[in-house]
Amino acid sequence: MAVQIDKTAPGGVRLAVAIVGNRNAGKSTLLNRLTGQDVSIVSDQPGTTTDAVAKAFELIPVGPVCFYDTAGLDDAGELGEQRVQATKKIMRRADLVMLVVGKGGINADYEHYITKLSRRRVPFITVFNFCDEYEPDNFNQAVMDIYNGVMVSAKTGMGMDRLREKLVEKLRPFTDEKPLVADIIKPHDVVMLVVPVDLAAPKGRLILPQVQVLREVLDSGASAVVAKETETAEMLGKLAEKPALVITDSQAVKEVAAAVPEDISLTTFSTLFARHKGDFETQLAGAAAIDTLKDGDKVLIAEGCSHHITCDDIGRVKIPNWLLQYTGKKLEFHWASGYDFPAVLDNYALVIHCGGCMLHRNEIRIRIEECKKQQVPITNYGIIISKMQGVLERVTGFIKK
Repeated sequence: MAVQIDKTAPGGVRLAVAIVGNRNAGKSTLLNRLTGQDVSIVSDQPGTTTDAVAKAFELIPVGPVCFYDTAGLDDAGELGEQRVQATKKIMRRADLVMLVVGKGGINADYEHYITKLSRRRVPFITVFNFCDEYEPDNFNQAVMDIYNGVMVSAKTGMGMDRLREKLVEKLRPFTDEKPLVADIIKPHDVVMLVVPVDLAAPKGRLILPQVQVLREVLDSGASAVVAKETETAEMLGKLAEKPALVITDSQAVKEVAAAVPEDISLTTFSTLFARHKGDFETQLAGAAAIDTLKDGDKVLIAEGCSHHITCDDIGRVKIPNWLLQYTGKKLEFHWASGYDFPAVLDNYALVIHCGGCMLHRNEIRIRIEECKKQQVPITNYGIIISKMQGVLERVTGFIKK
């Protein structure tokens, strides 16, 4: 079972594996052993790893993953506490947690984290390290079974094959997640992608959602044609057969909907990501909250990545302006970027999330669950824009069937 480097896959499609545990549990040595490289500095000095070390890999047969070597959960002092909080943030967004147990065995702190991970339904593997040199009673097979554990020696490589098998076993279900578009098109279908070229588009490149959808269309055995929003009608007229599906950037959905005949299915890139990354029905229902917004309500707009803000920025300018126009209310807007998603949400009347192309699926899932727990409606860019432009049923109706 090979583990290979792969730096080409975008972060949002990588599965995040957090390697956590107390100081000197052997986390860095374990990462180096898994990757076959000296990725992290190894030392007997406690607290060698301060900031998290991320390493991207291709874990066969799972696919692209990213391992995070983190600071010790028992780090001490003021800076140590900040490092512990950083480690906990990585744990919260991880698809899988490898809880590395050192020579001291399982203690109350480890029990706490195991209980917490179990309650949050986060897959984890308890990795009992140093099996070659230290085998107290709490490392016996009965304990392995109780804690779903694997006994290894990161130093010598003992047990590493079993650990890799366990990794694949735990991560494989993530490869069965709902696709972007493959299940709503057929081989030999023609799919039309409408791609506006605006100020936010990177020069010479398409944005990530467009690239990912295009690749999945091709992988499905279908054909793709690409046009700008101003060329939609012209492109449709050139096609020998009508497309099975038109997918547009959300910002142009009203213009494109007017140009595409009603008998052709239409959706947006962001709507497909809502379905692919998270709880689609919850995000669909969340759009209805804009009809009940009141003066003074706070709206959180969550962006998955940090970026240069332009004069027509979708999250900072366009959506707020459209929302003010649609509701006629005086609303207060707040923004969160990257992984800085607020823990307290119940002071918001609505959360509007981007498509999340740069975030892991589990990160989106956790954010949606937090909103549901705090009874705050959540929706996403594509859904809310389609709602405000009066085309939501057309954009989502055929997907819901």
